[in-house]
Amino acid sequence: MAERAIRERLRELPAEVRPLDQCVGRTLRQDVYAERDNPPFDRVCMDGIAVTSAARGQRTFTIEATQPAGAPAVRLSIPRNAIEVMTGAVLPLGTDCVIPVEEYELTAGAVALHDQVVIEPYRNVQRRGSDSRPGVPMLRAGIRLGAPEIAVVASAGLASVSVSRQPTLMVISTGDELVDPGKPIADHQVRRSNAYAIVAALREHGFDQVGNDHIADDENTLRDRLARHLNECDVLILSGGVSKGRFDLVPKVLRDLRVEQVFHQIAQRPGMPMWFGISSEGRAVFGLPGNPVSTLVCLARYVIPAILTAMEADPVAPETVGLASGVTRGRTVATFVPVSLRSDGHGGTSAVPVVPNGSGDFLALAGTAGFVELPPQPDPYPEGFVARLYRW
Repeated sequence: MAERAIRERLRELPAEVRPLDQCVGRTLRQDVYAERDNPPFDRVCMDGIAVTSAARGQRTFTIEATQPAGAPAVRLSIPRNAIEVMTGAVLPLGTDCVIPVEEYELTAGAVALHDQVVIEPYRNVQRRGSDSRPGVPMLRAGIRLGAPEIAVVASAGLASVSVSRQPTLMVISTGDELVDPGKPIADHQVRRSNAYAIVAALREHGFDQVGNDHIADDENTLRDRLARHLNECDVLILSGGVSKGRFDLVPKVLRDLRVEQVFHQIAQRPGMPMWFGISSEGRAVFGLPGNPVSTLVCLARYVIPAILTAMEADPVAPETVGLASGVTRGRTVATFVPVSLRSDGHGGTSAVPVVPNGSGDFLALAGTAGFVELPPQPDPYPEGFVARLYRW
């Protein structure tokens, strides 16, 4: 329900045209078509000699020419001869078979084939248009552009391409008790770690416009700073201040700033107090619980997928995994359990539950791969129980 409510209210991020070398990690917003047949010619796939398959009974050949890569096609003038060819070259005219160098002996321009060498049409030849043809999309809008996809776009002759604009994200932690690393700390204070974890997770997922702010538990200060961030950023991600305590000021301040509350609290553990709303200008605001485990779980489960949806990215296929050991009692609400992954000895992977000592036990998350979502049920979850896996 929460996931659908977020998706239905998100505003799509605009597209922009960027130079190809600045598009790594971006979401493609246009279909990409081949500019010509790919490959654009019958392509030699091995260093060796090119011959005609009509000479399949012949065992010796004389090399009459050389066909390097990047040169126009030469023509075989005598069917009983061969042309030396290089990988990536155009298949010489009059030939249709490439015999690799490992399968013959070359002496003074004469080739003697090894025993059992096969001469057949289009052996070691990639046919023209076998990968793609003009008018047929090579890539569809919505795919994330990694190295292989960038190569495809380049092969289409595109020096620039339409991609989703990177969202401007602001990570905000609230609380008088928080002190940044490297600064003096009192006995009654704690280190400000949630914000660093959130920023790291966002950058790991390819978001590079990520700000970081700390606001004390003062209503006026909180109102002023949040108003500024709402004016400047696409998405606000807050950690802390969303529960029911006296100093949990975030929901009230956001309401004062005309941010519509879409939901507050989800039937799950950890992370039940999560808050989500939309500003009058369409900015998304996520209020994550302040306990570290809750923060990271809600970020991975809801926030990062939501931002990717706003960027028009293709949905990620669900990943499931079996439990390496059982969870001994049932749950009344959906429960997120951190896990490490290990080989199950049969070519697969199983999840080892790592149960934190409460939602404040961030130390337990070190070395884990993510968490599994256990659906509510009265019975325990046995070894082998298959659950949805969410990676950090």
